[in-house]
Amino acid sequence: MVVLSVRGLTKRFGEVVANDHIDLDVEEGEIHGLLGENGAGKSVLSSCIYGLYRPDEGRIFLRGREVHIASPFDAIRLGIGMVHQHLTLVPHLRVWENIVLGREPRRGLRVDRVRAFAEVERLLEETGFRLDLARNAGELPIGVQQRVEILKVLFRGAEILILDEPTAVLTPQEVDQLIETLHRLKAQGKTIIFISHKLREIFALCDRVTVLRRGKKVGTLPVSSATPQMLAEMMVGRKVFFEFPRERLAKEEVLFELSHVFTDPPGVPLQDVSLKVHAGEILGIAGVEGNGQSELAEVVVGLRKPKKGKVIFRGKDITAIPPKGRILQGMAHIPEDRHRRGVILDFSVKENLLLGFETEPPFRKGRMTLDFARIRDFARQKIQEFGIVTPGEDTPLRFLSGGNQQKVVVARELAFHPLFVLACQPTRGLDVAATEYLRHILLGVKREGKGVLLISADLDEVRALSDRVLVMYEGRIAGELSPESDEYQFGLLMGGKVLHEA
Repeated sequence: MVVLSVRGLTKRFGEVVANDHIDLDVEEGEIHGLLGENGAGKSVLSSCIYGLYRPDEGRIFLRGREVHIASPFDAIRLGIGMVHQHLTLVPHLRVWENIVLGREPRRGLRVDRVRAFAEVERLLEETGFRLDLARNAGELPIGVQQRVEILKVLFRGAEILILDEPTAVLTPQEVDQLIETLHRLKAQGKTIIFISHKLREIFALCDRVTVLRRGKKVGTLPVSSATPQMLAEMMVGRKVFFEFPRERLAKEEVLFELSHVFTDPPGVPLQDVSLKVHAGEILGIAGVEGNGQSELAEVVVGLRKPKKGKVIFRGKDITAIPPKGRILQGMAHIPEDRHRRGVILDFSVKENLLLGFETEPPFRKGRMTLDFARIRDFARQKIQEFGIVTPGEDTPLRFLSGGNQQKVVVARELAFHPLFVLACQPTRGLDVAATEYLRHILLGVKREGKGVLLISADLDEVRALSDRVLVMYEGRIAGELSPESDEYQFGLLMGGKVLHEA
């Protein structure tokens, strides 16, 4: 039986059509995957179903009856709940208080705490969840916090649950626990819409999957009759290559080294971090976000000074050298937040390709004058070399897609043939095609005998590209693993186990 139907749903933001006449049928008691690249329209579609957005066209039916969902309150009243990618718990409130927040049982004007606690306990018993209801939510691991978010939705009577990219910040073990939780809810008769761009999760969890591409529905099919290659081609519109040849090219020469580095707050303090990157090697840094990766990157590029320890490049102590000096010595940096540290959106493509290098000899004509003809030729060359899709070199960068903005950053950082590249979350927010392209670029840097330090929250990416992998936990290196190590070992280290325990 079809429990939820969407017909002809269209949502526009100005001239951008985020959802273009989408039809969707979700059957009662199934886990239905909503698959697509970033920007395909998945979150917009689910937000229209949940009442966060109002569609410009189209109709929504619940059990055959047309419904009008003007707000999340309407959706909740109809039995539709949504768990967002970014969790919304109040850290200093206890677990049970978060679950009942906004729907507290009352005795007169006061919250009936005894009844509220009892109702939450009953919900735990029904769902089979195990939680310490008296703990503050902020003390819980992210995976457990997510279970609390699911319980919040169930407490409000949801029969249809929408989960928007729920595994983005989870360890492999937490992903497995979430999958187990959702299978349990399905067995209890709940209907689940699971939004993701990760094929492996779709195959592990879903009964059927609907694929979106550029705001349009490509198709719906049973997961049992699909293959990863088939779904990837539906997402992208062309053949996609998943496997990268693993070439062992590392040399004895150490290009970059951190030696017993400690840092102070703000952020996560680094504690005795040591690592070496060899020529012809990609060293990966894995871990759940927020465990010191950003602080590590700041130390590498010179934005954060260590309290103790040394930063060494090509055998020379560069701890006191500022970022510009490190760049001139042959280091490059692909920042994790390109908008904050990588580009200026209102500058042109040409100007962004030049940022930080505008005073260098190739672009100067005399002491004070820029050689604009040479700058234009340089920009056109990089646009062609990196396949940057833009109307021209003078187009403001903000009008380019995320993937093409990232290509501008990468083109600039590699333009002067650095010996060492720090790549932080290089494919974050990019579609499958742009991700594939940038991964090939990083492998090309390695083949040229240069060193790459890859920091990524995408464990699959780290394992696919790296020769060795270090796992970070709470500002420390928890251990080193081969990229061929199984996910269970990675998950143990990402959860705080030291290597000999793993």
